[in-house]
Amino acid sequence: MQNKFNEGGFEMIFGKIEYLNLLPFHIFMKRYLRSSSAAQAMHYKKSVPAKINKLYHTRQVDAAFISSITAKKESHVPLGIIAKKEVLSVLVIPQVHNINDKESATSNVLAKLLDVQGEVIIGDKALRYYLEGGKGIDLAKKWHDTYQLPFVFALLCHHGHTKKMNKLSKDFLRHKIYIPQYLLQKAAKRTNIDTKDILNYLQYISYEMDAKAKKSVRLFWRLTR
Repeated sequence: MQNKFNEGGFEMIFGKIEYLNLLPFHIFMKRYLRSSSAAQAMHYKKSVPAKINKLYHTRQVDAAFISSITAKKESHVPLGIIAKKEVLSVLVIPQVHNINDKESATSNVLAKLLDVQGEVIIGDKALRYYLEGGKGIDLAKKWHDTYQLPFVFALLCHHGHTKKMNKLSKDFLRHKIYIPQYLLQKAAKRTNIDTKDILNYLQYISYEMDAKAKKSVRLFWRLTR
């Protein structure tokens, strides 16, 4: 793939969430920025979703997958983190008191919207909890059961560089992403989740903002305004 990020000599700071649900995108980005000049033009700030939201809205990063609840008025390309039905990594553990996940924004709101009581848990720790036999309500499945729509957890938003970001999104959707075994093993070691479970989990994730995903996020925004 021909890199386009260093055209015009600009630099871009990208907010990076290192959850497994973005592993294919991160691998794509490494290939997309494979030339040394392009790599030097791209810098990353890594954090959890809630903090990436703040970095984006204070313009400390130029582009990032930001939580749907905060993305309504932002410029974005047709890429998101989308659960087709269940997602396995956004759960509510039933209990008397409601407890938000400090790493989350959208999921905390979604739990309240769906009237699901308990402790919200997201990301790789939630997936690990599920794989270890933990019981919880899958919020994406609850949304799908209620509205017969996928759920959009985040959108790839950007401050400017519209043409380049649109090209990036088209290139990502056009290519089937192969995850090399050494990167899969690295992700497994980092998350303490088996490689086969990682590959299975990624089958539940979609990235293209198709008609149903667009309808779903518009409904979510309408219900939460």
